[in-house]
Amino acid sequence: MTGPSGLVVLTDRRAARRPLVEVVADAVAGGVRWVVLRERDLPRAERAALADALRRVLTPVGGTLVVAGPDPLGGSAVHLSAAGPYPPPQPGLIGRSCHDKAELGRLTVEDYALVSPVYPTRTKPGYGPPLLPAGLAALIGICPVPVVALGGIETAGQVRDCVAAGAAGVAVLGAIMRAEDPRATAATLQGAFDTVGSGERR
Repeated sequence: MTGPSGLVVLTDRRAARRPLVEVVADAVAGGVRWVVLRERDLPRAERAALADALRRVLTPVGGTLVVAGPDPLGGSAVHLSAAGPYPPPQPGLIGRSCHDKAELGRLTVEDYALVSPVYPTRTKPGYGPPLLPAGLAALIGICPVPVVALGGIETAGQVRDCVAAGAAGVAVLGAIMRAEDPRATAATLQGAFDTVGSGERR
């Protein structure tokens, strides 16, 4: 299984303006093909039902649901925290959150790394300091797997800067969850990703 590319949406039902599945469906209609299910405070049964509902949105368009944590909830893709344990048995796709050179150096079987925070973020204020595009590019240069950029990314210009720095994907949370029109916002951000030619990537 190939790792995330393009615009990647992380869920946060508390930040969403409407029911989470509706917001994600709108984002998928706007071009999103990768979604990371967070909501780790939910009971497993409720979270598994939510995962099933999101897969029903993504599967018809060839999209992929990645589940945060070692339990794939019936799927084949997980995303682990920086110090989180590996899942038994190994799923088809494993990602991990990383924030610095030391954490990137501990990667072993991961297929991609989610590197953050690129910019100051409202979701996790004070988390950082932000890497900014230059810091992101430096970490991408030493990372053994493709990198998805995360943290405070809300504008088309920020998406383009992350892709120009070498990011294989750009992850957003608040930009979609808090959007009045998730479909239009997703289309704008995915379009910005698509307009960065391969010649601009490092």
